[in-house]
Amino acid sequence: MDDYLKDPIEIERRSFIQIRKLTEMEQFTEDQQQIVMRMVHTCGNPEITTDIRISEGAVTAGLVALQNVSSVLCDVEMVKQGLTKRFLQQDPLCFLNDEGIVEAARATGNSRTMTAIDRWKDHVDGSIAIIGNAPTALYRLMELIEGGMPPPGLVIGIPVGFIGAAESKDYLWKSHKNLGFECITVVGRTGGSAIAAAVFNTLVRLRRGLRF
Repeated sequence: MDDYLKDPIEIERRSFIQIRKLTEMEQFTEDQQQIVMRMVHTCGNPEITTDIRISEGAVTAGLVALQNVSSVLCDVEMVKQGLTKRFLQQDPLCFLNDEGIVEAARATGNSRTMTAIDRWKDHVDGSIAIIGNAPTALYRLMELIEGGMPPPGLVIGIPVGFIGAAESKDYLWKSHKNLGFECITVVGRTGGSAIAAAVFNTLVRLRRGLRF
């Protein structure tokens, strides 16, 4: 086996040098570029940049929510486990495995993630809502907001898949202003928990003045 680089700090430093060289980011602000670079780093694909959408006030909304110690809501445990918790003042919330979720989902014919989103109602106002897995969860969140539930401050909506993912994110991007929140997404099928968590982790780093 050839010798290979082992220092994680140096690996990260070199990675972001390459990302800056390979990625077109002129359409994004400096803070938005931090998010874009981390998303590229997470999926290893600079071409994702053309599909990234960041609303004008998204970074500010995320930083305000962190400053206010607002709730951080996750659609699945994989997203929750990917968050940098050492910088947070409270634990992120995920209700997917709570008691009664499976039974309630079966009774309604909805997905478990949809059913878990219903339990966000007491926590969602001004929160950071992170959906990195299920398009049905993103749809359900927007349904609840349209029905009168207070909106999050920021929705990081990046579900992945072939059925409903592209459509749910398209609706998110087209509707977020009318629904009253800022958002960050990746249009099309691409997405996933790791990318969604990476966006949040970048906001945490920005709040602490950490940049690449």
